[in-house]
Amino acid sequence: MPIIQSIEVCVARVPLNKVTYLSNRTVVDRHYGLVKLRSSDGVEGIGFCYVGNAAGEIFRVAVEQLLGPVLIGKDSLAVEGLWRDMYQEALLQGRMGTVMRALSALDIALWDMNARASRLPLHKYLGAVELESVPAYASGGYYVDGKTAANVGEEMASYLELGFKAVKMKTGRWSPQGEASRVKAAREAIGPDVELMLDCNNGWIDTVQAMQYLRRFEEYDPYFIEEPFSPDDIESHARLAKLTRIPVATAEIGYGRWYHKQLLDMGGAAILQTDAAVCGGITEWRRIAAMAAGYGVQMCPHWFHDVHAPLVASTPNARYVEFFWDDEVLNFRRLLDRQLEHKEGRVVLHQSPGLGFGFDEKEVAKHGQWTRLS
Repeated sequence: MPIIQSIEVCVARVPLNKVTYLSNRTVVDRHYGLVKLRSSDGVEGIGFCYVGNAAGEIFRVAVEQLLGPVLIGKDSLAVEGLWRDMYQEALLQGRMGTVMRALSALDIALWDMNARASRLPLHKYLGAVELESVPAYASGGYYVDGKTAANVGEEMASYLELGFKAVKMKTGRWSPQGEASRVKAAREAIGPDVELMLDCNNGWIDTVQAMQYLRRFEEYDPYFIEEPFSPDDIESHARLAKLTRIPVATAEIGYGRWYHKQLLDMGGAAILQTDAAVCGGITEWRRIAAMAAGYGVQMCPHWFHDVHAPLVASTPNARYVEFFWDDEVLNFRRLLDRQLEHKEGRVVLHQSPGLGFGFDEKEVAKHGQWTRLS
């Protein structure tokens, strides 16, 4: 019986090389929550999440004082029961936000540890649909100082040269006319047959503002418009879905199956971008994906391709992995000892046990410090 003997936790603050802008946010550095679980059998599992641009230490407190003690001394195979117990312990401190992200990281580590103990790659341990690779879209198109609409087009075209057949860019920071020029440049650069996704990062206030943009975007045939509004404004998502022919995608910072059910019941999303490192871990992500299948809704999970590739590979209604091919924006890549490869627009799955990678401890030590519970 594999008993959880110890938990290590670290908050790594990793600066970006360039100040980067979204529709309504500025990113200078990123804080990542990291965990390592070790069993009585000597097997280690890792988990992680993104905890924003500040106050990453909330993650450490949540693991050390709230959630970690629930796991120590327990059988690691009791995943559903451990999820329930951690969630119950966190009812008052946070069923969303950093506390739920800490739960997510610990849950990911449990699945990783159990898959490693079974000597199976995670996608096979979960029950694979795809065995070797999964479709991916290249994500980018961020705002940096001096970057023009033409530059965005050039960037999107560069992803095609890398073999991708679908791409995503940011939108919503400029005026409707300015953003239309960026989308036009991207479409002209990639041609009519490449799927073009647009990500607004909660940038708009209401459907009137959103339609000022989307009416101009529709002629360029976007695959979806992502996070048009605040994640909690489900009604506006549902209204927008009836006003535009562009499919609405959201839920990357949605927490738990109940939020997702409300979103689906109201018709607020044609595509769910649920993030396993946010929503409640792999355990909750799989529940949400199964529920979405009953609504005929596909899953295209948000970034962290390292954990989402095996989830997409084991989920019949999952379409794409979001892939960042360098570490300029998703600088979490710097903390890993092995990267996923891509070929012809597909991410090649790791075939070694569990997630198939570990933390690069030398790199982690530059940005944070481990503490231990046992």
